[in-house]
Amino acid sequence: MEILEVRRRSGALLEQLLELWERSVRASHTFLSPAEIAAIRPDVPGALTQVPHLVIARERETPLGFLGAEGRRLEMLFLEPEARGRGIGTALVRYALDAYSLREVTVNEQNIAARGFYEHLGFRTVRRTPLDEQGRPYPLLYMELPEP
Repeated sequence: MEILEVRRRSGALLEQLLELWERSVRASHTFLSPAEIAAIRPDVPGALTQVPHLVIARERETPLGFLGAEGRRLEMLFLEPEARGRGIGTALVRYALDAYSLREVTVNEQNIAARGFYEHLGFRTVRRTPLDEQGRPYPLLYMELPEP
């Protein structure tokens, strides 16, 4: 497996990551309806284009997961459903910890697996909101990694 920051974000790569995003969300965000996922989907390519640091984990030329980071904040982390549990998410986050001094992440409260994953890596909840950042009724947990 190779982990690398993507500087050139071709249309083909963005399409691969969009499809990976959708598979990941359908597997992990069970609190979202198919209609809600479809409504969010058009915003994903812009997020992938605009995030300052886009890092992918791949085998051969096939992406298995990706993360986006801005400053010290993890903006997104998505994995192929069959790649979960193989250490890929941990490897991506550790890459970002080293490369960008990552210290913050926001997670949907209903995504119990994601919350546990970040807690396992040392992140702690510092704030909760009853709505997500788009005003939808999905509580968010703002988590931080203590300074070393």
